Amino acid sequence: MRSEPRAHWGLKAAAWIVVAFLHIPIALIVLYAFSAEDKSYVFPPPALTSQWFGVAWQRDDVWAAIRLSFEVAAWSTALAMLLGTLAAAALARASFFGRDAISLLLILPIALPGVITGIALRSAYGTLQIPFSFWTIVIGHATFCVVVVFNNAVARLRRLNPNLIEASMDLGADGFQTVRHVVLPQLGSALLAGALLAFALSFDEVIVTTFTAGQQTTLPIWMLQELIRPRQRPVTNVVAVVIIALTFLPILAAYWLTRADEPTQR
Repeated sequence: MRSEPRAHWGLKAAAWIVVAFLHIPIALIVLYAFSAEDKSYVFPPPALTSQWFGVAWQRDDVWAAIRLSFEVAAWSTALAMLLGTLAAAALARASFFGRDAISLLLILPIALPGVITGIALRSAYGTLQIPFSFWTIVIGHATFCVVVVFNNAVARLRRLNPNLIEASMDLGADGFQTVRHVVLPQLGSALLAGALLAFALSFDEVIVTTFTAGQQTTLPIWMLQELIRPRQRPVTNVVAVVIIALTFLPILAAYWLTRADEPTQR
């Protein structure tokens, strides 16, 4: 019996070690955002200051990169919502030859390394003679954002009781009314969670963006350039803190939405 408490504390210690391994680098980014040293990383920082937040606020290149990333993420998420929901609706209930193969092909883009997806998209744009622009980035991001929306939507649709749809149709509702009043209320939280995750993935995507952006500079690309040729290192860390906050909030919201939909165990 004495071994059980020891195993319990051992598992707790292992969990905290993993948490520390994952989050200490993030804590260092936050710390260096307040460092008074502007040319190198010195630990501990010689002094702490909040001046870099004001410097970052006044940098036009920072705001331009944030604006572009936000617009790309918004359009990519909207496109993923449309395509992912339609694909989920087509595959959730229908049974036909090749359905499993189509499902695998829909999930494949997020399983492939980003560099493979980026090279494939760049080759496709070159073959079709499509110039690099804002929309080439959006299309590139939508390739993996669709997967997130599709997975959430198809899982919820497969759990939806078909008797509800049949009852709606028997009571005189047409297809549009059934979708609006029966299907969408059941699907709403799953779509919202998928949209939040897709937005977060698109906002900080760097590999696919590198191959599809051309002269466009999203926020992750701007950060990569600043790390290679730094002007003021703490400004990069300040922007990194902003990205952490902007991506953490939708992921946390998506987690709570999907957690709320899980059946309560008693």
